[in-house]
Amino acid sequence: MAKQKVAMLTAGGLAPCLSSAVGGLIQRYSDVAPDLDIIAYRSGYQGVLLADRIEVTPDMRERAHLLHRYGGSPIGNSRVKLTNAADCVKRGLVKEGENPLRVAAERLASDGVTILHTIGGDDTNTTAADLAAYLGANGYNLTVVGLPKTVDNDVVPIRQSLGAWTAAEVGAHFFDNVSNEQTAAPRTLVIHEVMGRSCGWLTAATARAYIQKTSANEYVDGFMMNAAMKSIDGLYLPEMAFDIESEADRLKAIMDKTGQVTLFVSEGAALEAIVAEREAAGETIKRDAFGHVKIDTVNVGNWFQKQFATLLGAERSLVQKSGYFARSAPANGEDQRLIQGMVDLAVESALNKVSGVTGHDEGQGGKLRTIEFPRIKGGKPFDMSLPWFAEVMDHIGQKYTQS
Repeated sequence: MAKQKVAMLTAGGLAPCLSSAVGGLIQRYSDVAPDLDIIAYRSGYQGVLLADRIEVTPDMRERAHLLHRYGGSPIGNSRVKLTNAADCVKRGLVKEGENPLRVAAERLASDGVTILHTIGGDDTNTTAADLAAYLGANGYNLTVVGLPKTVDNDVVPIRQSLGAWTAAEVGAHFFDNVSNEQTAAPRTLVIHEVMGRSCGWLTAATARAYIQKTSANEYVDGFMMNAAMKSIDGLYLPEMAFDIESEADRLKAIMDKTGQVTLFVSEGAALEAIVAEREAAGETIKRDAFGHVKIDTVNVGNWFQKQFATLLGAERSLVQKSGYFARSAPANGEDQRLIQGMVDLAVESALNKVSGVTGHDEGQGGKLRTIEFPRIKGGKPFDMSLPWFAEVMDHIGQKYTQS
């Protein structure tokens, strides 16, 4: 019987779990199966296609615990869709006429990989499932166990994806400093744009973390540094319906009273309307290899700024984005515990030849299990009926409805 060999890759955008998950996998295999060789493909599926890999040495295993201290990915990320041959050819990852899925599958086989751990979102893990299916159909047995990574927390049917809790906490810390900009000029509008293409969970959770962080603040009565200056006055999510004019009226009353307005906005809030508006005007909106609109080219925060600055009579307005700051952080204690549980299950499943994605399965009462690949998909909407979200919106004083 051939010796088992483990490979890892991280892919997609960053999240505050990648370094810790890689370190955790190395540590767990070193504990329960120390004789297995471990490699990591550099920069996700790009590394698989280019045969660019990192051999995990005994010294690297000994020091893997240090990876828990850092954000980012120690093995690199990229956004590569193996079923988009034209994009792979354009980027020089495969030759004209080659099937990237076949190239990747044959690379794994030639490298002797029997276990592949993919740490990423729905695209990363469903691509891994395609690889496993291709190899299985061609007589090569590969066990693929993914770990769910996304700050959006929008993977079906997984209750909590890795890194999202940390991103909310760090985003709140980021804005705690930015909110002080309200003292820089009279009638200031500050917009905090938070990551979340189609799911508002991170924006809502960041708002909750920010409210919790600032609720115990003590102020000196009489100065401008007060609770009103640290407040959130509006929160807008992709799942939320809202009327610009009525919101402007509400917010202008706040601006007139306090001299400042603060908004938390998901980067995907009103995205479809903005894209439709710009395409109707003849503009071509850029999309990535997966067909997703390139969020940074749309700039939802700037759209909100343009809509509200004049209507509120703001003398100064600015958009601040916490995304890259938050997603690059090391995992906090809460995420560390979540990562450890998923890593332990991922290794156990891999050694038992059970493929899937580890996570708390909402379809089975929140049980931590290895979820079947066909059930994994992205775009899970934020549940606005959650009691904690109602508390956040009551604190803000904003009425809301589902879109």
